[in-house]
Amino acid sequence: MNKLLLSAIGASLITTSVFAGNQAKDIMEKVDARDDGSSLISTMKMTLIDKNGKKRNRQMRTFSKDINANTEHKTIFFLSPSDVKNTAFLTYDYSADDKDDDQWMYLPALKKTKRIPASDKDAAFMGSDFSYADMTDKELNDYTFKLVKETTIKRKEGKVPVWKIESTPISQAVIDETGYTKSTLYIRKDNYVLTRAKFYLKKGSRVKYMDVRKLEEIDGIWVAMQTTMTTKQGKKTLHKTILTNSDVEINKEINDDIFTVRTIEKGL
Repeated sequence: MNKLLLSAIGASLITTSVFAGNQAKDIMEKVDARDDGSSLISTMKMTLIDKNGKKRNRQMRTFSKDINANTEHKTIFFLSPSDVKNTAFLTYDYSADDKDDDQWMYLPALKKTKRIPASDKDAAFMGSDFSYADMTDKELNDYTFKLVKETTIKRKEGKVPVWKIESTPISQAVIDETGYTKSTLYIRKDNYVLTRAKFYLKKGSRVKYMDVRKLEEIDGIWVAMQTTMTTKQGKKTLHKTILTNSDVEINKEINDDIFTVRTIEKGL
């Protein structure tokens, strides 16, 4: 499942001395390979905060399922408020390097399902600070990784040891699809959670800051219960999004029919 937004699993504390060769790539492979469950169901609140501090809340119901070793399906249904109710989003996330992810958005006002082309995946997802590209896992082979240093970041439980890793796209095509020219990633040493990140946007000299504010272990799986994404230009905050998970269910049976265009058009 998408490890940026939803979940991660704990692991024993280790140091970079364990790794041979490209230490940063080895760490990221362990981040990518961790068990995050075969399925996840949750209620999610999306809070949008503009530059003046005005808030808008959206309620969603999300479903994710590993179809096979290389494919994950995800559906998001918007429940409220009325201006987004019955909007739905469907993703087929492929881990194969030679296959692009598929994404569709159902727009009830138009009674039409729109396919999201690769050229639009750097656009904002439903007016949030997350992009369509953020809604799928990244292919490690699309990036080079550099271990910058070992450091700590402050969390509720105290200072947490992390690896600071610089991620750089290998091609202009990857930059164009994601909208990011490079990223700085902070990976927790105790459980391989991507706990903080700084994304450099190709447009407008802007940066985005992602932070996992609340992490909870549910049925042996670490789940990001609250994640923020903040867009800034210099020191000025342009917009902020808070995603808050609740009613999380791990490894529950989900009918494959929920991951179809027909279902997002029909609704829950």
